Amino acid sequence: MKKFLVVLGITGMAAVASSASAQSLGSDYQTAVGVKIYPGALSVKHFIKDDVALEGLGYFWRYGFRVTGLYEFHGDINNAPGLKWYIGPGAHIGFWNNDWSKRYPDRSDGVNVGVDGVLGLDYKIKGAPINLSLDWQPSFNIIGYTYFEGGWGGFAARFAF
Repeated sequence: MKKFLVVLGITGMAAVASSASAQSLGSDYQTAVGVKIYPGALSVKHFIKDDVALEGLGYFWRYGFRVTGLYEFHGDINNAPGLKWYIGPGAHIGFWNNDWSKRYPDRSDGVNVGVDGVLGLDYKIKGAPINLSLDWQPSFNIIGYTYFEGGWGGFAARFAF
């Protein structure tokens, strides 16, 4: 797993170094790749319109992994260049490993599928290929162990290009 993260990090830095453009150095960007903290995830965000982005998240932790896709509507914040708000729906699928089953035998379905929401702030640093975001990402599992999770979200740091 650590080797995978190192390779991904090196690949991301190489992509940023080779494709830095005027757009990535301004206050807008089209694509950004990085990490999201809490829970830890790999993050890829890509704008498909000026005000709409798709974000993919891959969470890996000791109990398994989860993949989440978000459809985000972005809006400018007046008098704050580079800062945008965003909100949107999404979905996830997760897979638990044997450690999860041992710790939570009543939740050992192995797979969960659910819906997500996201509400946050996105900032592109002018003059640098760096994008930062802070958000709240509540989710509800509808297949597998059914429950509401209001504690997801976090801080993301990404290379923009």
